Amino acid sequence: MNVPNITGGMRRLAGRRIIVTGAASGIGKATAELFAAEGAAVACLDRNAAAAADVANAIGGYAIGADITDEGDVARVANLIHDKLNGIDGLVNAAGIMATGSVQEMPSALWRQIIDVNLIGTYLVTKSCVPFLTRNQASTIVNIASAQGLLPNVANHTAYAASKGGVVNLSRALAAELSPQIRVNAVCPGMVDTPMAVGNGGNAANYAMKRVARPDEIASAILFLTSQESSYVTGAALAVDGGRSFH
Repeated sequence: MNVPNITGGMRRLAGRRIIVTGAASGIGKATAELFAAEGAAVACLDRNAAAAADVANAIGGYAIGADITDEGDVARVANLIHDKLNGIDGLVNAAGIMATGSVQEMPSALWRQIIDVNLIGTYLVTKSCVPFLTRNQASTIVNIASAQGLLPNVANHTAYAASKGGVVNLSRALAAELSPQIRVNAVCPGMVDTPMAVGNGGNAANYAMKRVARPDEIASAILFLTSQESSYVTGAALAVDGGRSFH
């Protein structure tokens, strides 16, 4: 089937300057690659600075290492990226971790770590970037939540579901607060074929499409919410989960 190019052949992110966290692997890497192909100047932020540099070198982007749970570190790199790219007008919060365990078995320290990275880390990166994003009139933030944040119906995911449910509602609250200068949306994947998913029990039978997603399929949804094709969309939590959340 031939799909028409509604952009008329123009690259959808031409001239945009965008930070992608968690860019060293998985959804973040696929997003950085797609965004660069669509004309964006991409800053690849990851705690694994060497792996982020590999991605950045391959796409002609910029890499920097950072701990997104450290507010001072995040503020430092936001300023560095702003100076390097001569501005910031897009952010994708794709960094995240997953661990499973029952509410009685999971150590409290691990529960807190998942909240720290997935929810508080998303907040801290956003907080540091908002002063730069508000200088433009068409800036975007896309936060990677999860189908577990929409419908937590699998055992042993209490910490992850709580963190991603927080990301969904953080995105909605930010959309209300930052409009109209900044549009804020969340993408909610189901299980995706990434290193983070290994050993975490994805069951394709639970999905209407009977398979897990590829990272590039999630990246395409993030591209839509970052591009002007979604210019009237803010506060949305887009399920990109192969039917998991209704099946």
